Amino acid sequence: MAGPILQMNARERRLVTLLGFVGALLVLCAVPVAVSALIRSQRSDDDDLRQALSDVQEAREQVHERQAHKGAIVARYGRKAPPLAGYLEQTARLQKLEVAESTPLPDVPHGKHYSEHGTNIHLKKAGMLPISRFLEAIEKSGYPIAVTRLNIRKRSGENDSYDVEIGASSYDRSESAASGPAPGTTVP
Repeated sequence: MAGPILQMNARERRLVTLLGFVGALLVLCAVPVAVSALIRSQRSDDDDLRQALSDVQEAREQVHERQAHKGAIVARYGRKAPPLAGYLEQTARLQKLEVAESTPLPDVPHGKHYSEHGTNIHLKKAGMLPISRFLEAIEKSGYPIAVTRLNIRKRSGENDSYDVEIGASSYDRSESAASGPAPGTTVP
């Protein structure tokens, strides 16, 4: 192979030598460019993995929040509500309110696992502070009880005296229900 190069004239040899240097220079430049492209690709993959890990961590927090919410619902329904009319009368008496009338409502099923028991009560000549404390006591009772109706009428000629109609419902979970609410079931 050296023979044909020696048979070339000086101009052709310089041209071949220059072409060899350019080729070697291109090879030397191509290696770092290829390595840098490979490194950028690895960094991109690493960034994708970091983002995926970050997404998993965020999703883990959401899953924990959902599980805590589900646990709170199960705990709330784990405590069976007392008979509603008696509980409302007792709570009203603690606030120095008098229940004038109590009317039970028919039970309403909610899906396969829950049922609603309702009662309407009437309070006569009640002050606003005892009424608000009564409603707060129902809310903070820890039982699955909700005030579903509230009608307050001012008594004419009397300061801080109201006639109140309150509809309350308690919710019970059937014994056959699993550890969580049924899919698609609206939980009050």
